[in-house]
Amino acid sequence: MDAEAMKMLGAGLAGSFGLLGPGIGLGLIGWGAMQALGRNPEARGPIMINMILIGALAEAIGIYALVIAILLAMVV
Repeated sequence: MDAEAMKMLGAGLAGSFGLLGPGIGLGLIGWGAMQALGRNPEARGPIMINMILIGALAEAIGIYALVIAILLAMVV
């Protein structure tokens, strides 16, 4: 394989592995929120606020991984 192919492979792997964790994390956040809402529907407001806040923080990690993958593909 030439250097360009290896560069793209590395960028793809960095993006894939970097987005794997936030994807699993967002799934667990949704699962936990639905469990909490099933047990206590009256607490919908605080549960949703916390779910959205934690989801945004988890998604930020995925965005960082995407930026790193793009930088690896373009610069190196």
